[in-house]
Amino acid sequence: MGLLHEQVALITGAGGGIGRGVALSFAKEGAAVVVAELDPVSGLAVAEELKALGARALFVKTNVSVKADIEAAIQAAVDHFGGLDILVNNAFAPTPNVLLEDKTDAMLEQTLNSTVWAAWWSMKAALPHMQSRGGGKIINFYSIDTEVGAWLHGDYNTAKSAIVGLTRSAASEWGRFNIRVNAIAPTAMGATFYKLAEENPGFAERSASLRPLGRCGEPEADIGPVVVFLASEMSRYMTGETLHVDGGLHLPGYNSRPANVPAREY
Repeated sequence: MGLLHEQVALITGAGGGIGRGVALSFAKEGAAVVVAELDPVSGLAVAEELKALGARALFVKTNVSVKADIEAAIQAAVDHFGGLDILVNNAFAPTPNVLLEDKTDAMLEQTLNSTVWAAWWSMKAALPHMQSRGGGKIINFYSIDTEVGAWLHGDYNTAKSAIVGLTRSAASEWGRFNIRVNAIAPTAMGATFYKLAEENPGFAERSASLRPLGRCGEPEADIGPVVVFLASEMSRYMTGETLHVDGGLHLPGYNSRPANVPAREY
C-alpha cells in the first residue's frame, strides 16, 4: 500500500508541468486523482496516464477562475470517489510579462481570480467534505518570485503573497477540524521552462548554475514527492508551513531585471 492509499485528491492544473508531476506521484502512492484541468486534451491524457498506472482517475474540465467550475470539480470528486481528502491548488492563468506600470487592472484581476480566489473557493468548497472524513490536507502553491520581487510579475507576486496569508489563516483556524494547510514554493522544468530554453540559448544551463544543487528540478521526481509528503501522514504534525523546493535557489535568489531597462529614469 502506498502513502496515499484510499485517499482522494483533487489537483488543479494537472494537465501538464508540475501539476502532472504531482498527479503521477499521487497515483503511484495509491491515491484516486481528480485532474481538474482547463484543457481537455491534456487533462484527458493525464487521466489516462494515471489509469495506466493502475490508479483511479477522473478528468473534470475546470476553469479555476470560475467559482462554479471549482465547486463542480470538487462535487465530482465526492460523487465519483466518495469523498475528498487532499486538495492541491496549483493552477493559475499567466498574464503578459510587462513592467509594473504597464500591468492593467484586468491583468491583476485575472491573476487574482486564478490564484487567490481559486484557492479561496476550492478550500471553502472542500471544507465540509474534509470535515465529514475527519480531516484533510490542503497544499497551496507559492513562489520565490514574490520573495525576490521578480520583474514583470507584479500581479503574480501580489497574488502569491496573499496565498501565504490564506494558507496561514486556514492552518490556524482549521486545525480544529484536523485539516492541515501548507504551502510549497517549487521551481521545475515545466512548459514555461522549456519555452524559455528554446527561445534563449543557454537559459537551461544558466538556470541550473543559480541553484546550489546545480541542476533544475523535474516535476515528478523532485516536486511530486514533497507534495506527497505534505499530503501524507508523514507530515501529520505540520501545518502553516511554506517549503521551498527549488534546488536551493531561494538562498542566493536571482536578479530578474530586464537588460533593456535603464538604472534611472525620470
